[in-house]
Amino acid sequence: MIRFPSRFTRNGVVRVFAALAFVGCAWATVWPEPQALQKLFVLVLMLFVTGALLCATLRLAFSLLLGGGLFFALRFISGLKENYLETALMPADFVYYARSSLIATLRHYPHLYLLGVGVLLLVPLLLVLAWRLDRPLSTQRRGWGTLAWRIGGVLLCAVAFRACLLPEGPFAGLHNRDIWDKLSDDAQLTNFFININDGGVAMPVMSDDATAQREWAATANAVEKQAKPGARPAPYPDIVQVLEESTFDPSIYTACAVPGCRFALFQPDARTRGTGLLRTHTWGGGTWVSEFAVHTGLPQDIFGNGGMYAPFVLAPHVHDTLPDLLRRLGYLTIAIYPTNSDFLNGRDAYRAYGFDHLYGAEELGLDEWDETDAQMFAAAKRVYDKVKKPGQPVFVMILTINQHGPHDDNPMNKLPLPWRNMVQGLGSKDESALDFDTYLWRLHDSDVAMQGLEHDFLAREQPTVLVHFGDHQPSFDGLIRPLARTLPPALVPQRDFFTYYMVKSNFSGPPLPSYPALDIAFLPTMVLEAAGLPADPYFSAATALRERCQGRFDDCPDKALLASYYAWIFRQLHVYE
Repeated sequence: MIRFPSRFTRNGVVRVFAALAFVGCAWATVWPEPQALQKLFVLVLMLFVTGALLCATLRLAFSLLLGGGLFFALRFISGLKENYLETALMPADFVYYARSSLIATLRHYPHLYLLGVGVLLLVPLLLVLAWRLDRPLSTQRRGWGTLAWRIGGVLLCAVAFRACLLPEGPFAGLHNRDIWDKLSDDAQLTNFFININDGGVAMPVMSDDATAQREWAATANAVEKQAKPGARPAPYPDIVQVLEESTFDPSIYTACAVPGCRFALFQPDARTRGTGLLRTHTWGGGTWVSEFAVHTGLPQDIFGNGGMYAPFVLAPHVHDTLPDLLRRLGYLTIAIYPTNSDFLNGRDAYRAYGFDHLYGAEELGLDEWDETDAQMFAAAKRVYDKVKKPGQPVFVMILTINQHGPHDDNPMNKLPLPWRNMVQGLGSKDESALDFDTYLWRLHDSDVAMQGLEHDFLAREQPTVLVHFGDHQPSFDGLIRPLARTLPPALVPQRDFFTYYMVKSNFSGPPLPSYPALDIAFLPTMVLEAAGLPADPYFSAATALRERCQGRFDDCPDKALLASYYAWIFRQLHVYE
């Protein structure tokens, strides 16, 4: 009988076990990715990480266990977050959840404590055993040559890993997807690693401090003097603000010239203080960045690619927002959400924005994603009646979801009769007609619901400002882009980014300024002006920028002015740190 040395037997058993464990981790991690290219992407990354560990430690079993285990852990954590918080795992989670909300999250799921304890005890023990029982691959060769080889191997694997993450790298096709897909589809690990590259935040170009002081110091002094006309004494009016998801005025489309394209939602009346085109910074999706803009007064795209992940990477760093200012003025600030309040980091983001409470669909007793505007407005009124106290103004932020896509989920013959084949002249694209007619049908329901909301909050003695706006145009699966629109020539280049805004009040006041198009980031300044509220130095400067750039923000033609504004609000006022 041939007898093998015990050391060989030990090494062989450990390495076979580690190899099997690696294959199991690879199967559990790679196979769930929906597409073949996504599977290959995750597998290649997994091999490069394992290769780097092997070059660094020279222990095969340890490297296989740790490399496979890291990817399996990512898949497991991603699944937990998807199941319990209904949102994708983001690289930023390892910063923000660990720092701010991890314990608060685990408190809601006590069994996860036991899981965490088990992982913290078992995994290190397993890795220690693998290290102790596995002999290094090279025990005889020592010296600078071997060290250089090992360092070179680690660097080579790291460079190759990084190359796979580049938008122009070998997996470039995985980057060229809609942001919504990167946040919501089933390619959990692919999206996680792609977002490492996409999630970087870059500050905009700024002037020197002396220039910023010269351009903007007067705005802080103006606040102290309260020179802005129309300021109201306390008690201040209630403010109700409605984000109408995927809503725009269809009459700007050339083919939508029929009476069915006209809605009271977009028509000024005796209560209107200001209305017009709203310039947004996202198209077809990305409502969360419009939320960021109307709360903070900042468009997300000035922060680079990472701005599209505003609820995760930007919200924790803002230090002056409209809800914050309103709270300092004595307001109770609440938000009414049509989804689970944890969706896309909503609860933590709204806390960072300055809201006292975010009421999600689960707390409101609503079926998330399926609410009509009427249901959302009724829920908001119930909450308002519950929290309203004499003498304390309330700021209510309502998000609707009635117009969320798709708009072609039912055939034309299933639409109510007035809305079938309403819009003509869209060319040969029958899908466009279905999308447009479905949109108009839903918009009619929103229009009726808004009239009810106006009655509840404006047809009363309590001073109230009502604001509603569209957060972005819907995509109609891309079919909306080529449709002709009737716009001034200067606005045509940004035609895909125009919705609407409407500001009303049940008390008299001067009309708000009018612009060819108002950037959504300036909407907070219009709200403050309509309510007659004092602005702090930040929003006073924002108002001045709005006036000097005629409603334009990062596309303001005076780039030097914009650079000095950024230097003022970021380096002097520390609005974002």
